[in-house]
Amino acid sequence: QVQLVESGGGLVQAGGSLRLSCAPSRRTFSDYATGWFRQAPGKEREFVATIDWSGSTTYYVNSVKGRFTISRDNAKNTVYLQMNGLKPEDTAVYYCAARLLPIATIFSDQYEYWGQGTQVTVSS
Repeated sequence: QVQLVESGGGLVQAGGSLRLSCAPSRRTFSDYATGWFRQAPGKEREFVATIDWSGSTTYYVNSVKGRFTISRDNAKNTVYLQMNGLKPEDTAVYYCAARLLPIATIFSDQYEYWGQGTQVTVSS
């Protein structure tokens, strides 16, 4: 079992930046593809970004391309989501997810492990 812990959420003004971090509570997940998803109030959870085990392949939802960057430091056993140019519509709970395969995927049902989420609020 892998427990994921997210951190780095908070309140920021539009145009600001935040960096989210995701790390497993115990074991390493350097062999796992990892993704970020978000869920805004009253909306379904949506894919944000994903990265393969090596960090060489990434995918993003169109609405965050050019503003968000997903990366990983396997030596630190951590995956990051750098969010720049934040907009009020980015407000959501952000979830980290890991899958037991090294290949990245945008589909949430292909991830076996999920964190508890971290709140990101962007004020206008």
